[in-house]
Amino acid sequence: MIIIGIAGGTGSGKTTVVRKIVESLPEGSVAVIPQDSYYNDQSHLPLDVRKKTNFDHPDAFEWPLLTHQIEELKQGHAIEQPTYSYITCTRRAETIHVEPREVIIIEGIMTLYDKNLRDQMDLKIFVDAGADERLLRVIVRDIAERGHTLEMLIDKYRNVLKPMHDEFIEPTKQYADIIIPNGGDNGPAVEMMRMYIAAALKEDQFRKTLRNK
Repeated sequence: MIIIGIAGGTGSGKTTVVRKIVESLPEGSVAVIPQDSYYNDQSHLPLDVRKKTNFDHPDAFEWPLLTHQIEELKQGHAIEQPTYSYITCTRRAETIHVEPREVIIIEGIMTLYDKNLRDQMDLKIFVDAGADERLLRVIVRDIAERGHTLEMLIDKYRNVLKPMHDEFIEPTKQYADIIIPNGGDNGPAVEMMRMYIAAALKEDQFRKTLRNK
């Protein structure tokens, strides 16, 4: 099994990189674990308090649960991945059943932030993009998918996204084994990832064969 962490700022192209890696590997060989699923359960708090949550701060995540569930997958055990609602700003009752796979990809803005989580990774990737490009992608996405106004997004970028990115996300670049500029548009980098993963899977299979002899 190979554990891969893919981090990068909001709008950097992480999801596109993950999708292209998944598409390049055999069907059913990859499980993707979104870090967004591990925001803290806030059901004990009033809704007006929950709505003030800073989702771009490390304290918003339940790190021990994410780390524990990755450990479980690594040991060959299935997990019940939590799901999160941005409408109620808390965890849903529904979970997603995830079976261990040959490749586990953990994807999110701060995937490389927590040392305990990093230590479980075989490969750490940071998807990079310029601030202007990231802002444009966030504007296009959030207006189309979340109904946000342009004024709301500009305010959010100035007061939350940019300061949180500079303080907590950008510094995690130092932990990356590989930095991918231009996100999913960087074809050669994505192909390099595919080749690395394919080679690592062959080596892992070879070791299993030796152990079974």
